[in-house]
Amino acid sequence: MIQLLAKVGINGFFFCLLAMIGLAYVFPSLGLEQSPLHLPQIAEYGVSVIFFFYGLKLSPEKLKKGLSNWKLHLLIQLTTFVFFPLVIIGLGKVLPIDTTSLLWTGVFYLAALPSTVSSSVVMVAIAGGNLPAAIFNASISSIIGIFITPLWMSRVLEQQDANFDVTHVILRLCLEVLLPVVVGYLLHKKLGKWTERYNNALRLFDQSIILLIVYTSFCESFAGNMFSNQSASELFQLGVGMLTFFLFMFGVMNLISYALNFNRPDRITVLFCGSKKSLVQGAVMGKVLFPTPELLGVALLPLMIYHALQLMVGSMIAQRMGEGK
Repeated sequence: MIQLLAKVGINGFFFCLLAMIGLAYVFPSLGLEQSPLHLPQIAEYGVSVIFFFYGLKLSPEKLKKGLSNWKLHLLIQLTTFVFFPLVIIGLGKVLPIDTTSLLWTGVFYLAALPSTVSSSVVMVAIAGGNLPAAIFNASISSIIGIFITPLWMSRVLEQQDANFDVTHVILRLCLEVLLPVVVGYLLHKKLGKWTERYNNALRLFDQSIILLIVYTSFCESFAGNMFSNQSASELFQLGVGMLTFFLFMFGVMNLISYALNFNRPDRITVLFCGSKKSLVQGAVMGKVLFPTPELLGVALLPLMIYHALQLMVGSMIAQRMGEGK
């Protein structure tokens, strides 16, 4: 079990995420915009480098292999970008929840994000799913999210900030995220093997930038006393809510894939690609989407909880399904 958790992300990086929040609480001044260390600026440049390397890793051959099963792809992308947000909107209307709170904004942000790449593919492989389709869906989800996530978030952020401009956000994401991916993809033939050789070093770089984004975001949040109104009971309720949400989505997708008569490998791919949300994309897009840095730390909290739960619970389900192959 420990080895399986390590494969999907419950390892040193997971505990480093928790450590970054602790460091931000103790030393918030080091991660502020005014700091002489310029950590927020370093994180911003690091994001573009991450996605350049992501483009380098994209194999045209592997993507082509996953193209044929359009029903599978359509279901996963509709679940990721339509069903998730609609469920949260529905819950906001029927439950006694303050939908103007920052935590609720963070929950909606989580619902609007694309699927994660690495853990989705790993879990599909462990459970015995359709691996080419998983690679295709996880990869294409990241690109679609550049356009769909800001459109969903404009529904919320325009109410909180009259100056929010979704067109400006999408253009900035295209420049900082999509352009590096395209450049990297075009260089795949020349440098793709280099990324395979140094895959561990590149993963360490990716994780370092994400840790830096989390640290600087929480520094701004703690410095601005953004968590002063959040009680321990509220955070506990948030954790229970995220677990319930994950299990609900997982169960509904299982029923839908059965109703569509998907075979077992395709059903597994739907479950593990459609239920995941990307911490990497959440941290990256959040720096562009949220009008002030201190808001990002609070907005990332539901995503970080969901991220941990999807790895822990998902890994147990993947192992059980893999044993039943």
